[in-house]
Amino acid sequence: MKKLKLIIGACALSVLGLMLYSADHIDAPDVQGGTSDLTDFYAFQGENTNNLVFVANLQGLLSPSATADASFDENVLIEFNIDNNDDKVEDLVIQAIPRDGMMYFFGPYAPSQTGLSSNLPQDGSEYGVAISAYGSSPVIGTKGEMKFFAGPRDDSFFMDFARYGEIIAGNASGFNNPGADTFAGTNVLSVVVEVPKAMLGSSASINTWVETKVKQ
Repeated sequence: MKKLKLIIGACALSVLGLMLYSADHIDAPDVQGGTSDLTDFYAFQGENTNNLVFVANLQGLLSPSATADASFDENVLIEFNIDNNDDKVEDLVIQAIPRDGMMYFFGPYAPSQTGLSSNLPQDGSEYGVAISAYGSSPVIGTKGEMKFFAGPRDDSFFMDFARYGEIIAGNASGFNNPGADTFAGTNVLSVVVEVPKAMLGSSASINTWVETKVKQ
């Protein structure tokens, strides 16, 4: 079995049905500017209210001129973790890893290992979707009631870092309305999975987090 080792974990959420997000743009020194850098994690109820959507964004602050050449790293696994009994240990995982222009998805399934290391199933259960090219129509893959996407997207996170710096320095009392979006005009590489809630267990709420892991 292929083994991967955790290099960063980011963005833990508790999902009750509302949209939640967490962000962490290039401030972790071990991954800053690297292909495993996670910028955002979103989890929200789908348009079909029986489904949940998980979104992981990587490689933030891509300029439009750099986005066409940006690519997912074939040595980096993206892993969505789902804890459905509130013991803060993943009960299910959904994994995604790129290979030859495709993003391959596994799960949700109960992992044989939890924590810092992960294995990929070798039973042929993966589903592959073509990675969408920059500027093209998005390619959406489906498997049963699940949907999948991988490719470049506009960075949807809004943050006025200049104003934030003024607040921290004591030179401003709060944010402007509207503020100036520091991330306007920049892109990320996104991995999106929509999955029926019934496939995530019977709990009314879940804890969820996303990790990137590199092949050893």
